[in-house]
Amino acid sequence: MSSYRPERVGEQIYKETVRLLMYGIKDPRVAPVTLTGVQMSRDISSAKIYFTVSDETTERKNAEQGLKSAAPYIRRELGKLLELRFVPNIYFKFDASIGYGQKIDALLHQVQDDLDASSTDC
Repeated sequence: MSSYRPERVGEQIYKETVRLLMYGIKDPRVAPVTLTGVQMSRDISSAKIYFTVSDETTERKNAEQGLKSAAPYIRRELGKLLELRFVPNIYFKFDASIGYGQKIDALLHQVQDDLDASSTDC
């Protein structure tokens, strides 16, 4: 029998973590961070929180360091806000799918522009 509890807990962790990043953490390293999702383990002992930044080359390393230092604070605050017997361990992972999608989109636009240019030349 499958349970939706991990998804529900992950959704709550996502909402509260977004709120904490917006209003509770004053670290400038986490300012450009956008959370993209949460993946919970089946036993709700750990949560992988996926994030992205607008400029991967310069902001990614700083954001990872800022989130790593903020993780204990976020876990402590989640323990106060959520009614769980055990608060899951928090891990932040960079979500490369956004950047990958943008690269594919740029390539598709380039192909479309090349096709348009070659059809007007004929």
